[in-house]
Amino acid sequence: MIERRPFATLGRARQGWLDAKHHFSFAGYQDPERMRWGALRAWNDETIAPGAGFPPRLHTDMEIITCVRSGVLTHEDDMGNRGRTTVGDVQVMSAGSGLTHAEFNMEEGPARVFEIWIEPDRRGFPPSWGRKSFPRDACKGRFVTLASGIEGDEDALPIRSDTRLLAVALKAGEAATYRFASGRRRGYLVASKGRLIVNDVEIDQGDGVAIRDEVDVRIVALDDAEALLADTHG
Repeated sequence: MIERRPFATLGRARQGWLDAKHHFSFAGYQDPERMRWGALRAWNDETIAPGAGFPPRLHTDMEIITCVRSGVLTHEDDMGNRGRTTVGDVQVMSAGSGLTHAEFNMEEGPARVFEIWIEPDRRGFPPSWGRKSFPRDACKGRFVTLASGIEGDEDALPIRSDTRLLAVALKAGEAATYRFASGRRRGYLVASKGRLIVNDVEIDQGDGVAIRDEVDVRIVALDDAEALLADTHG
């Protein structure tokens, strides 16, 4: 099953400094048909205005992955972590037993990010934060794992969930295939740049694709394109 979720049908939140599109029910946007997808709880496409951001807030027992698409995002938390996450960087916050954090755009231009929430398999553990750079060349023509709680993904940022997040970049006309492991048949893909064909379903930039009971996911780029794929369980 490949279910296209067009960008125009996503939930939206606007509050001056923030323009967000929600692939799943989140905050004031509630859709009983889009509550979660396996362990994937939220996927927000956010544009944050210069000099603005999310003030300190407490989270518990959630894996929050942030992928910066343009601009810079500055993180601070009550464990003393502080870092600037730039284009090509990925940060993971494992909220665990509780972590108060703030995310701000301290730069002169807007920042655009994907904020992805994943339910942990293990709860109540000490919180943690990490960041890693992934050169764009690394995912040209192939899927590269950015964050994972699956055994064997040691090069990825660790998360406490049996889930992995991957990225791929393709030139127009190129193709790449991802195969789900035995017993894993649920994924969610977002076209972050360009148009794609996903197992014969054409999608536009910004669209999401809910995937279930597929052995392989083959994507073909109609333009120079980039995509993220969550391989999740449940």
